[in-house]
Amino acid sequence: MKRSKKYTEAMSKIEKNKVYSKEEAVKLVKETSTTSFDGTVEVAMRLNIDTKKADQQLRGAIVLPKGTGKTNRVLVIAKGEKAEAAKTAGADFVGDVDILEKIEKENWFEFDIMIATPDMMPLLGKLGRVLGPKGLMPNPKTGTVTMDVEKAVKEAKGGRVEYRADSFGNVHGVIGKVSFTEEDLIENLNAFVSNILRIKPATVKGEYIKNISIASTMGPGIKVENNFDK
Repeated sequence: MKRSKKYTEAMSKIEKNKVYSKEEAVKLVKETSTTSFDGTVEVAMRLNIDTKKADQQLRGAIVLPKGTGKTNRVLVIAKGEKAEAAKTAGADFVGDVDILEKIEKENWFEFDIMIATPDMMPLLGKLGRVLGPKGLMPNPKTGTVTMDVEKAVKEAKGGRVEYRADSFGNVHGVIGKVSFTEEDLIENLNAFVSNILRIKPATVKGEYIKNISIASTMGPGIKVENNFDK
């Protein structure tokens, strides 16, 4: 694959096979950003898990202490008091059958996160085929199916990041923007990795985390030392 000049220059700053400290990696991820816009910084973790086993299918969400640098558009599917609570909490869109019909008939997806109260989930069932592939289907594991819509909306607006292990045991998550300070990126990185360590399945044998790397949008990956539990 032919790489751009910017990418090649960025790669030249990274030593092949070197594993960097958190501080070094975060400094490098800012230096090796190749985009003209404020790129997103992501962490990738390769875990020693078998996602064929139900208890090792990691999925959840975390609210990053320094936010994500992005303002999410939040849709809440609820009625009555819960709908009013969602509006008060700052949800961008609130509705029930009317909005679900808009999604189905008009292919409307002007939102980033959907939150629903449990009683609305039967109505959402028939939209699973369109919401699922886009990662928008509410799920109790990620806190998007809840009666506490106020808390869910505030978290979604304040730096909440969802994660899910793929079939190879890889977990990805946003930890901020290139414009963040090194300190803020490190704090978010610590929070994300610590959360994955906290939910380690009891049935995992041997080393849990195989490797960790961070990268900016379209930038090269930078390996990070795995000493977060120290």
